[in-house]
Amino acid sequence: MIKAVIIDDEQHCTDRLASLLDRYCRQSISLEGSYGSVEEGLQGIAETQPDLVFLDIQLGELTGFDLLGRLPEIGFEVIFTTAYDSYAIKAFKFSAVDYLLKPIDPDDLLQAVGKLQKVMYTHELSAKFDTLLHNLKNGSGVSKRITIPTAKGLVFVPVSDIVRCEADINYTTVYLKDKQQIVVAKTLKEFEEMLSEHNFFRVHNSHLISLDHIKSYQKGKGGYVILDDNTPIEVSTRRKDLFLKRMEEM
Repeated sequence: MIKAVIIDDEQHCTDRLASLLDRYCRQSISLEGSYGSVEEGLQGIAETQPDLVFLDIQLGELTGFDLLGRLPEIGFEVIFTTAYDSYAIKAFKFSAVDYLLKPIDPDDLLQAVGKLQKVMYTHELSAKFDTLLHNLKNGSGVSKRITIPTAKGLVFVPVSDIVRCEADINYTTVYLKDKQQIVVAKTLKEFEEMLSEHNFFRVHNSHLISLDHIKSYQKGKGGYVILDDNTPIEVSTRRKDLFLKRMEEM
């Protein structure tokens, strides 16, 4: 789902675009907010961290270009909205995905969103290829990385930095050795499939751990392990024998 905001100082234009997005793009775009000035827009961008900004070119005495110029970096795609076709060339110089002439036509909106999705997919695919090439160049060494998709983009994590993964229904929290936590909209099973060949073991229905980060094992019905970060993780009775066998093989 693409997170989007609208920045436009004409409320009727905002209302029309929001209505079109709800009617034609509900499955692909989530509208996180709308703002009526450069100042409000800058604050809204900081708060919502959008993937896409529908940006009006004329915003009172200022312009959408003024807004972009005040950002330290632009971490989102831009679709300009304007009533003036002469602004189009300048819009493309600012690397806009597209621009929409007011009043916005539904077909033009769908075309612009389709183009955006291709651009975002290309960026993601390129990043995944970068990671793949890195892994191929480094063989089977500890520098292997996996690509983790987050709400803000892609994070590239060395497998050796991952201590454990914990399930929460359809989400997984990845715990790194530097104490960082990354919440991902992927199931633990998907991480198990990615990491099992890198010395990870699913000790419990909710926990996948790196065997390289085990500090100790305490006996019990199933027992539990203490990891490098001092986190105790229960070993399920059903998985105990297989886990102990894996530990003996190390």
